[in-house]
This record gives sequence, C-alpha cells and structure tokens, in this order.
Amino acid sequence: MIRLTPAPTTGLHGQLTVPGDKSISHRALMFGAIAQGMTEIENFLDSDDVLHTMRIFQDLGVQITQTGTHVRIQGQGLEHFQAPNAPLDMGNSGTSTRLLMGLLSKQPFDMTIFGDGSLSQRPMQRVLAPLSQMGAQITLTDGDKLPGVIHANQALTGITYEMPMASAQVKSAIILAGMQAAGQTTIIEKLPSRDHTERMLRQFGGQIQADHGVITLSQQPTLMGQHVVVPADISSAAFFIVAALITPNSEITLKNVGINPTRDGVLRLLRRMGADLTLTHVNDGYEPTADITVRAQPLHGIQITAADIPSAVDEIPILALAATQAQGDTVISGAAELRVKETDRIATVVAELTKLGADIEALPDGMIIHGGTPLHGSNESTLLETHGDHRIGMMNAVAALIAHQDVVMTGEDAMSVSYPGFLADLMQVMR
Repeated sequence: MIRLTPAPTTGLHGQLTVPGDKSISHRALMFGAIAQGMTEIENFLDSDDVLHTMRIFQDLGVQITQTGTHVRIQGQGLEHFQAPNAPLDMGNSGTSTRLLMGLLSKQPFDMTIFGDGSLSQRPMQRVLAPLSQMGAQITLTDGDKLPGVIHANQALTGITYEMPMASAQVKSAIILAGMQAAGQTTIIEKLPSRDHTERMLRQFGGQIQADHGVITLSQQPTLMGQHVVVPADISSAAFFIVAALITPNSEITLKNVGINPTRDGVLRLLRRMGADLTLTHVNDGYEPTADITVRAQPLHGIQITAADIPSAVDEIPILALAATQAQGDTVISGAAELRVKETDRIATVVAELTKLGADIEALPDGMIIHGGTPLHGSNESTLLETHGDHRIGMMNAVAALIAHQDVVMTGEDAMSVSYPGFLADLMQVMR
C-alpha cells in the first residue's frame, strides 16, 4: 500500500522521457530472434511483460544480452530454436501469448504455455480460430484459456481472414504465422489496428502489402538483424499528458514520443476535447516520433465511438479521467474490448473513479462520464485499488493529483507491467 501525493499548487513542470514503447519492444525481440545476425535494440522497455517475451526466447535457445535499456540479440532464424526444458511462462502478457501462438506455430516440438491468474482468464479463441484454419496445432484449456500446448507442426497454409474485431494482437499472430505459410495470407480489417508488426517486418527486410484495410503477405525471405530505436510509449505518455491538462498551472514536455498514426488516437481525442497540444521535432521513420508539450487548460465532453477505439484502446482509462474534469458529458461506446483486458476496464475505471466522487456510469460497451465534477476522497483516506492492472494503477495516481483528500492505493506493483518507474517520474514533474 502506498500514499498517493496531490500536486503542488504550482502544478506539474519539466521535461520527461517516458520508457520505450511496450508493443514495439515486444516485436523487436521477436523479429530479432527470428532474423539472421545481430539485432541491437535501444530504449528497450525493461518491464515485466516484455521481459517475459525475452525469457521465452532465451528458453528457446536464443542468445540475448541486456544492459539497462540496450539489448543485443544473436538471431539464427526461425528454424534454429531449441525445444525448451520447461513450460514457457507468459506472465501477465497478452501480447506475448497471442503473438507467439502465431510465431511458434510451425516448430518441430511441443511447447506448453501458461500465464498468471489474470492472463489465464483472458480469451484466446480469437487467435486460435484463424491459426487453426492455417493448420496450427494448438490446444487450450476449455478451448479458450491458458494453460495450453503449441504442438509440433510441419506445415501452415495461407488463408484469407476477415477480422471480426479490430485487434492488432490477432492480426499480428496471423502475420507471424503467414510469414511461414505456403501460399498467400490475406487479412481484411474493417477498422485499422496498430501496424507495428507490418512496419517492423519491413524494417527487417520482409515484404508485406497493406492497402485500404487489406493486408497480404507470403513466405518471407531471410530477415536480417537490424538496429531498432524504440520510441517513447504514447500509452505511457498519455498519463502525463492528461495529468498536465487537468492539474492547474502545469506545463510538461514529453520527449521522443511515438506518434504512429494507428496509435495516436489519444491525441486526436484530446484535441476534440479542446486540448491544444504542441508537437515539435517531428521525425518520420519506420516509427514516427515527436516531442509533445501540454499545458493545463479547460476541456469539454465528446462522443467516443467504435471507430475511435482501435487507435486509443489502451488510453481509455486515462481519457475517462480527463472526461471527469471536462465540461459536459463524454459518452464512450463500441469499447467492449475493454471488458477482456488485464481487468474488466469498464468496471474497474467506474469503480475507482466513483470512489473519488466522479459521476460515471458503466455501459455494456463503454461508459458515460458526467464532467465538471471535482474529485475528492472521503473524510478519511480513500482506498484505491489497481485490481492488478497497470493502467488502472497509473490512472489512480494521476487522479490523486487533483483529489482534495488523502488517497492511498493497494496493488501498486502492477504498474511494473509497463512502467516500473512511473511514480518516480511523476514525482519528478511535481518538484
């Protein structure tokens, strides 16, 4: 249990570089492991989820060394993994699980996979279904949950698959299997999801086409090791962006933030709420980046619909907090995916913000936030919980900045999943 600190009356100030992007760090490890030769990763995210991916490849015989946020991978290709001596531990990482189900679906040995209690409740059928159509041999508990076994398999066949939901994890699992499959694999997206896998495949020398929601690929040429610089994670930066917007007298600059157009929905939504965000030092590359400067300012409520969710799904909890301080109502719909994250994020966001006096209602696929409501604790210390969810923990810490009573929180270790130093960085901009 920790006591959360309110912001000083002078606000939040300074420059900050948040840790490397979690999604890109996962993928850099994966592509480095299956490429030939040395891959070097800079600004690697040293967090629980990503370290589980690293340890899995080490268990498969890949030589990986880490010094802080710098990682070196000696890749030898997809056909040189070694059978692991023990089950592969996915921890709490849905990204590791779903992507590796695709990547490891054509190996000559069985692999048992398992996760922690939270991950073991998350659905995997959405990945299993297309991979099974491609010829993958994977069994899961009750057909949908971990633990499971990725069975030895000699052949995959390309398919045409229309995505029933916008999910970068499902899409990426199909891509990673399609790289090894006979024939062409085609993925049809109704709504675009984050495209880090496609971008990184090209960076490592692969070939993939994407045109108006139709993604096609075939068996890939030999991929070659690369130098990957991971941008600062926009999902982590979003907590500081909202903190500066809702905390009086604040001004913060966040350095080298990834602004991939399939991931920057939080910036677009905040601008629709009236936020004036300044982007400088914009750098286009495999993954575009920019410095983002944000100042305290008034916001207004908006409608957030299914079309907005794929590019901002991880930022909905902190956007909900911003909406409590906006004038008017914010209605979020089309976000049923939040029900199957690390927690039911609709239920946990509503529960935690209600403890602080927010006027917020749950919907089956979203929530209604009645804005302009000052946050406050009870007469005694208000007890917030992370529910084992890193993003709920960080949302709580930002909410406590503007609460007018003492706030304490349990389960703070959950934040190490994506941002081990979050509270230290928050204290840095409070000085």
